[in-house]
Amino acid sequence: MLIDHTHRRWAIATTAMFGASLVLYVIYVASVVAPGGGTLPGLAFGVAGFGMMVFAGLLGVRKAFPIWRVGRAQTWLRGHLWLGTLSFPVIVLHAGGTFGSGLTWILMWLVVIVVVSGLAGAYLQHTLPRRMLREVPMETIFDQIDHVRAQLRAEADTIVAEACGKIEVETVAPGAPAASALGRLGVMAGEAAAALASTVRIDAEASGPLREFYGRDMGPFVTSPSARHPLADRAQATLRFEKLRALVPPLFHGPVADLENICEEERQLMAQARLHGLLHAWQLVHVPLSIALLALAAVHVVVALRY
Repeated sequence: MLIDHTHRRWAIATTAMFGASLVLYVIYVASVVAPGGGTLPGLAFGVAGFGMMVFAGLLGVRKAFPIWRVGRAQTWLRGHLWLGTLSFPVIVLHAGGTFGSGLTWILMWLVVIVVVSGLAGAYLQHTLPRRMLREVPMETIFDQIDHVRAQLRAEADTIVAEACGKIEVETVAPGAPAASALGRLGVMAGEAAAALASTVRIDAEASGPLREFYGRDMGPFVTSPSARHPLADRAQATLRFEKLRALVPPLFHGPVADLENICEEERQLMAQARLHGLLHAWQLVHVPLSIALLALAAVHVVVALRY
């Protein structure tokens, strides 16, 4: 409720300031022949717009020193958003509706880029957390993603090793009592050896599709996850695991299901990393250009007032 109330107050105040600016600009245009930044009203619009940009820029200072109890964080954030957006039309009024040339042209386009990137960032920050909650129900701490991936790789290796090894032990063991229970030791020894060789060969053939699938497809995927890998797509992964189930005995279906779950966890880690990157990528444009804008705007103000 506090956030909504703060947001509403800033929206009302910004709308009122924008409306007042338009009224003053109409009066200003009606009273002069050629409106521009060099006139007294034009300078007033320029100072107002620059002041709004400075206030928006102070949010970075407020974040850098959180121990400074200067207003609520939400108040600063909303002010940054609303006044930063309002600064653009006020600066346009200051320039008389034109982008000018030289430094003025550069400043105008910097304002456009900074405002647009800021609005894009606000949209992403509002929508992506809900999207992440919907698409990544198994969300983990971002800094722990590499550690979790290492655990998934180790778990997958263990599942395959234990599954294939377990089948060999369970099927070969019954051969010994069968041979010892008969009295004709000499004859049955050769038969037991032949049966053992046959059993090992059958086991190797039964586990072959699982070993091949893991070595060719899943192993590389969990070792070096890539969005271009077929297992990164849920639909393609489902088809491949269904095909694998059809190639192995039912005793392998449990390990196959475990491997399929690991693939799903990896896909969610990939989605979380992608959304996290998108959530912060806009700052790579917004922050440095905001600093450049404030620096060049300060130069512009000094030059305009001095000359």
